[in-house]
Amino acid sequence: MKIVIAQMNHETNTFSPVPTPISRFARANSLPLEGSAAISATRGTGTAIGAFIELSELAGATITVPVSGHAWPSGPVEDQAYEYMCQRICDAVAQGCDAILLDLHGAMVTESYPDGEGELLARLRRIAPHTPIGVALDMHANVYPAMVENADVIAGFQTYPHVDVYETGRRAGAALFSMLAGKVSPTMAWGQRPMLPHVMRQSSLDSPNREIQERAAEMERQGALCASLFVGFPHADIVNAGLSAVVVTDNDPALAQRWCDELLDMAWKDRAQWVYQVEPLEKSLARARSIDPNASPGPVVLLDHCDNAASGGTMDTMAVLDGILQSGLEDVAAFAVFDPQAVSEMQKAGLGAHITLMLGGKLDMPSLGLKGQALKVSGTVKHLSDGRFVNRGPMSKGVQMDMGPTAVLDTGKVEIVVISRQQEPNDIECFASQGIDPSQKRFLMLKSRVHWRAGFGQLASSIVECAGVGVCTSDFSVLDFKNVRRPIYPLDLDAQH
Repeated sequence: MKIVIAQMNHETNTFSPVPTPISRFARANSLPLEGSAAISATRGTGTAIGAFIELSELAGATITVPVSGHAWPSGPVEDQAYEYMCQRICDAVAQGCDAILLDLHGAMVTESYPDGEGELLARLRRIAPHTPIGVALDMHANVYPAMVENADVIAGFQTYPHVDVYETGRRAGAALFSMLAGKVSPTMAWGQRPMLPHVMRQSSLDSPNREIQERAAEMERQGALCASLFVGFPHADIVNAGLSAVVVTDNDPALAQRWCDELLDMAWKDRAQWVYQVEPLEKSLARARSIDPNASPGPVVLLDHCDNAASGGTMDTMAVLDGILQSGLEDVAAFAVFDPQAVSEMQKAGLGAHITLMLGGKLDMPSLGLKGQALKVSGTVKHLSDGRFVNRGPMSKGVQMDMGPTAVLDTGKVEIVVISRQQEPNDIECFASQGIDPSQKRFLMLKSRVHWRAGFGQLASSIVECAGVGVCTSDFSVLDFKNVRRPIYPLDLDAQH
C-alpha cells in the first residue's frame, strides 16, 4: 500500500503587507522539506502530518512526502510558491498511490486563487478520480465547496488554542484507513451561516465555542467519523470567509446533514457572543497599573492582540510597547518585535553594548491607510541567538521553530525580544530560549490573540487585552471588506440565514 502524505499550510490575511514567498514555508532553509528529510522532521511531532506518518507506518504502508510546508500567516501566497508545492504533490499522486493524506489549513488565499486548498484538491481529483483523500484542516478554515466535493474525509481542529493538531490528523487518518479497509463508506455534509466571528471571541476555552466543540466531539462518540465546526478566518476578504461546519458519517448522509445543521444552529443562535468589544488602550494600561502584585502569583499578560503573527500581523507595530514604556510599568518581558535591521544593529554592537534603536515600524499597512511608525528605544544588548528552538508543547510539541537571528534589548524596565522571522508566542521556549524566565516576570507583553494560552495560560495571574494597531484588528470598521458575501453578521446586524 502506498500513501502520499503532504503538508501545505497557510492562513492568509488579505489585509497583511507581509509577503508570502516559498521561503516562508521553510525551516532554516530556502525551500520546504520533502522526502526522508520531511519524514524525519515531522515524525513524532504534535502535528497532523506527524499523525499521518504514524498511522501509515503502523499500517505497513510505503510513504511518499513530496512537500512539507508550513508558514506563519501573512499576505496572499505568491503564485510561484503555490505552484511549487502543488506541482510536487500532484506529481507524486500521478505516479500512483492508494490514498492521499493532506495536512492543509483551509484559509489559503493565493495571488490567483481565493481557495488555494480547493484548487489543489480539484487538481488531485482530475489526476486520481477514485483515490481516497483525507484532509486535516485548521479550525479557522474558510471552507469552499471544492474542498468538500473533492475530498472523502475532512476533520478540523476542535480546540483553540490548537492543542489537538496531532489528534485531528489521527481523526482524519483513522477514518481514511477504515475506508481503505472497506469498514466504512464516508458521507459528508457541509454548511455555512452568514457570520464573521471575531477571533478574540473564538477560543474553545470560552463560550459559545466551548459548548459547540464539545458537542462536535460528542457526535464523534455517537458515531460520526468526523465532526467539525469551523469558526473561519475573518481577515480574508473572500466570498466564503466565515463560519461553517463539516460532518462525516458512515453511509448516512441524512444524519451528516442533521448534525451539521445542529452545529451551525448552535453558533447562529449565540451570534452576539462572537462579537468582541474593543477597549481603548489607555484604559487597558490603567487597569494593568492598578492590579495588586500581591493578589495572586504569576505574571500579568498584556495582549497586543491587533498585531500577532498567527493572524498575519507585521509584529512591528509599536503602540502597545510605547504605551507600556510611557506608563512606567516595570519588570516586563515583551515578545516580540519583528525587526531584522534592529537585530543586525545589536549583533554588530555585541553583547553588553548600550545602544539606541529606531525599533519596529518598518512595514507600512496600506490596507489600513497607515505608515509604519518606529519607536526610539535605548537599552543594553542582553542576548543574541540564531532564534531556533523546539516547542515544549502542548501546541506543536516537538516542532522546531525558527525566528531567524534574534536579540534581546533590555531597557532596564522592559526586556524586548527582537526577531527576524515572525513567530507567535504560543510556547514558553520563545522566552526561555532567549534567557528569559517568563514565570518570574511581573508583566508579559505578548503579540497574540488566543494561542498564548497554550503556553502561558497556566502562568498568568491576570489578562489585560491591549488594543494597539495592526492588520489583526478586531475593529471590523477599519477593514475595507469588498469581496466577502453580504449580508453577513456582524458587518450587517440584520443578516439572516
